[in-house]
Amino acid sequence: MESMGLVTDGMSKPKVDDIIGLSPSIAISQRLTNRNPRSTVGTSTEILTYLRVLYAKLGERPCPNCGHIVKPVFQDDSDFEDEIEDLDDQHSDEDFQDGEFVECNNCHTKLPKLKMASFSFNKPDGFCPTCSGLGVVSTIDLTPILDKNLSIKEGAVKLWGDTFGEHYSKVFETAGKHYRIELDASKPVKDFNEIERLVFYHGVESEEFKKLYPDKKTPKRVMDGKFEGVITFMKKKSADNIQKGISNKKIGACFKMQECSDCKGTRLRKESREVTLNNRSIVELSDYTIKELLEWTESIPENLSEDSLIIAKPVLFDIRKRILGLVNIGLDYLTIGRAMTTLSGGEGQRLRLASLLDSGLTGVLYVLDEPTTGLHPKDVDKLIHSLKKLRDLGNTVLVIEHDLDFIKKADHVIDFGPESGIEGGQIIAEGTPEEISENPNSVTGKYLTTKNRVVNENKLLSKDKISIINAYEHNLKNVNIDVPIKELVCFTGVSGSGKSTLVFDVLRNWTMQEKVKCEKIVGLEKVQRIITVDQKPIGRASRSNVATYTDIFTQIRTLFSGLDDAKKRNLSKKHFSFNIKGGRCEKCFGLGVINLDMQFLPDTDVPCPVCHGKRFKKDVLQVKYKGYSISDILNLSIDENIEIFKSKPAIHNKLMTLKQVGLGYLELGQSTSTLSGGECQRIKLSKELGKTSDKNTLFLLDEPTSGLHPRDIDKLIRLLKRIVREGNTVLIIEHSLEMVSNADWIIDLGPHGGSDGGKIIFEGTPMEIMECESSHTGKYLKSFLN
Repeated sequence: MESMGLVTDGMSKPKVDDIIGLSPSIAISQRLTNRNPRSTVGTSTEILTYLRVLYAKLGERPCPNCGHIVKPVFQDDSDFEDEIEDLDDQHSDEDFQDGEFVECNNCHTKLPKLKMASFSFNKPDGFCPTCSGLGVVSTIDLTPILDKNLSIKEGAVKLWGDTFGEHYSKVFETAGKHYRIELDASKPVKDFNEIERLVFYHGVESEEFKKLYPDKKTPKRVMDGKFEGVITFMKKKSADNIQKGISNKKIGACFKMQECSDCKGTRLRKESREVTLNNRSIVELSDYTIKELLEWTESIPENLSEDSLIIAKPVLFDIRKRILGLVNIGLDYLTIGRAMTTLSGGEGQRLRLASLLDSGLTGVLYVLDEPTTGLHPKDVDKLIHSLKKLRDLGNTVLVIEHDLDFIKKADHVIDFGPESGIEGGQIIAEGTPEEISENPNSVTGKYLTTKNRVVNENKLLSKDKISIINAYEHNLKNVNIDVPIKELVCFTGVSGSGKSTLVFDVLRNWTMQEKVKCEKIVGLEKVQRIITVDQKPIGRASRSNVATYTDIFTQIRTLFSGLDDAKKRNLSKKHFSFNIKGGRCEKCFGLGVINLDMQFLPDTDVPCPVCHGKRFKKDVLQVKYKGYSISDILNLSIDENIEIFKSKPAIHNKLMTLKQVGLGYLELGQSTSTLSGGECQRIKLSKELGKTSDKNTLFLLDEPTSGLHPRDIDKLIRLLKRIVREGNTVLIIEHSLEMVSNADWIIDLGPHGGSDGGKIIFEGTPMEIMECESSHTGKYLKSFLN
């Protein structure tokens, strides 16, 4: 610990008296910390690094002069290992010296020697010069914030508002006087001439404008006519927001990411894309799934010369070892070109776990948080096998988990309860899975036996349906399906089989009139409203919490402002908000904490010395409802608040909906930035359910059972069935067998992930799928219920 220095200084001490026998620990959470747009599955697992070695040493390329294939030349390979280690070599290939080039045997043109950097989209030698290796370029569309029918004075730029609009109008016209040209801020933008448009969009400091007036110096001050231009303003504002970590929807809506026209999203320059090995370029391999890549590596040796094979063998060994680690943990459907930012929390966790399995560490405590999230039961079996291998190496594996099949195969189970929130925190049962199932105090134990499990009996389904015809988005193989309306429909299948593509990329995007690879979808006229409830984060703003997001806080503030004590103190509704001046603590601006800049140390939050973390002024805190201040209410759980507000139907009903989706343990004032993907989804669902009870609504849900205990899944099932009984349709992507067994209709995709998926394996009821031999879901559902 002493060797870690300042790393440990920012860690708070755990609230425990003593921990005995603690081994060196590695925590593998589901929180994705890698937000680098350049990071891919290939770079993260080092598979791409080893492929770059192969292509640099064994790659063939066409001569740019005559088109003749230039073969690799084997000279002195003494620097081979040095090149693998030196991944930061950025010297230019243009200034090659003796030994740093190869010669075309046909026309004798000298070509720069291929290096690992030639195949890296993070290095100048390899990346596409147009997009700098990102594969996409940013373009600006001012339509959301610009009305060309108005003048600058009339508010053409909506983002500026009245105050800034008047300011920029003066600067615009002052620039005209400085350059002795006519710039009229009263003229509609659509009527601007070429010079007016140039100044308006790009400003007087742009190179295009300076070329027109080379003898005129640019004004030094803004008020002297230094007009920066709308596009320049937007770019600076966006860059500043990114640097500060601020999200602005109005500015963000103007920036569109488009595929790079030069590299077509491949990230590499033309010369690198033309190099092939075993008749495949490294760009083509980036689109291969892990499974397909394994097959490609196995076919290489038979197509290589003896000299090439000497170089390739050790590299191929390392590539296969990493590939097999991903296959064994159920990630064989991923491609090595997949961006790390697009992975789910569960996928990111398993990717890190795969690298640890290869490390060979012993005597380590591994801590995993719900590793089965997003996994089909078939892939759960692979995960359990991998974790047992870790255990057998002499490690301890500590797992937080709700999956019943996973719990059944554990060596030891520690069950917490009896309830959630303040009513939990006790060890209810401990022992083997068999001992837990026989313990009457254990809620989990009751679900470990099959006697409490039920399957939805076949029933008469609605005749109305939504028909998706010839869908071929991503890996879908011309899918044709009928989705019954006013039913609970589960889309199942192994990871990567095409479930999300079918439900979200095809069905949802079609309703949003986006371009979709599908012939047509009919039957949507029977649906009045479509609600998508996914697992994307709600927001990272420090002021957003459960109460504000669900609009419960608005009603609570109204209640508090109507109390006699509040009226005596002349406190209105605004005084009970921590977001505006009036009642909030002005020392911390209603945050309850103050951020301290520690210079070269990490910033730290400390409780506000004035309000002591309560967010509000003293007179506001003295107003109480049933003995609780507005701050107390925010610090209590949803379950506790249900009891407090049981006589206030408007508030109580919304709180009950949050409890029904399994969120009763959350504090009402808990920041939304701390919620997991599953919690985000359920809080969104709760908010939508609290809005209206309209019929004919189509709900699209993405694994809503993520992070839920079986008992909470039962509650969620009852809630979703109630929604269906009210005349709505619920489509769910789901792996939970508890949820699947309660569906009215199942659409199973597969048979495998990636390019081996995208087919409809089965359509029917839970009872019928159990008899389908080709369905992995049916096989595991039958085992689950029997």
